[in-house]
Amino acid sequence: MPSTRILGTAAALALSAVLLSACAGTPEAAPEDTGNAKTPTAAAPEPSATPEPAPASTEDPTCTTIIGASVVADFESLGWSSQASPLYIGSTEIEDGLQCMWADFEGPAGDHGQMFGWAPVSDADAVDLQEELQSQGWLREEDPAGVYITESADTAIATDAEGYGMTYLFTSGQVKVADTKQGLLLIEWPKS
Repeated sequence: MPSTRILGTAAALALSAVLLSACAGTPEAAPEDTGNAKTPTAAAPEPSATPEPAPASTEDPTCTTIIGASVVADFESLGWSSQASPLYIGSTEIEDGLQCMWADFEGPAGDHGQMFGWAPVSDADAVDLQEELQSQGWLREEDPAGVYITESADTAIATDAEGYGMTYLFTSGQVKVADTKQGLLLIEWPKS
């Protein structure tokens, strides 16, 4: 019988494939061959997906609104539900912050789940929070998207395909967090 560790790894890879396929776009249609090179016929346009409704700007973030509706549907199809808790960065509880854990809380205990979080944060507080994390061994990466603070791959419980574990993305006025850097791509809050 395969070991629990192998089964756990296989399940995590399958979940990652489902999540990444939810983010993938549809392939472009190939041009239709008309046999007449002088007057090519354009392929029929692909139907566009109906955009997900955006919450009102006064709506508070929830575990089902900070990530896309299709991701929520994928998690629910696996029998997963979410549990919300306050967002902590280092030793600081972030006011109006939200951390969501998605997993099968009714099933047997395991290490399968996904974590996402979001909070408003002032630029001054962001600097202090980044410095606290860095003093604990977290790594800083500056990027046009913002400042990434990620745990060292040497101490991460789980990493994405690029070797990133739990990662914060600080941008002007907000912070996002996920259990991997790739997971940050699934956070769609605030809605515009």
